[in-house]
Amino acid sequence: RAGEAGKGFAVVASEVKNLANQTAKATEEISSQIGGIQEATKDAVHAIASIGSTISRMSEIAAAIAAAVEQQGAATQEIARNVEQAASGTSEVTVNISSVNQAARDTGQAAHQVLDSVHTLSDESNKLSHHVQDFLAGLKAI
Repeated sequence: RAGEAGKGFAVVASEVKNLANQTAKATEEISSQIGGIQEATKDAVHAIASIGSTISRMSEIAAAIAAAVEQQGAATQEIARNVEQAASGTSEVTVNISSVNQAARDTGQAAHQVLDSVHTLSDESNKLSHHVQDFLAGLKAI
């Protein structure tokens, strides 16, 4: 009977050994998978940190762009004000030139009238001079 019990024990021992080997292999596989998961987790952490850094840089760039757009808007408004002032100044100059042109025309007309008056006065003076000479000649004849 001991031989049969020994056979049964040997079978049980063999099964226990097989189970132990399977457990060892499963433990190795689990350990390997855990290592892989840990590596993947490290990679994910690095990727997330890199994404966070990229988002931070993008935020800084967006802020710089917004500031540049704001400055550009202010510069555009300043240019618009300067153009408006230049247009206003040009309008004033145009009005002043028109006034000067009118004054020059008025002065030309006045000068023409004065010249006409001078001619008339000269003619009248000549007539008066002839009348005085005729009068004096008439007095001498008496």
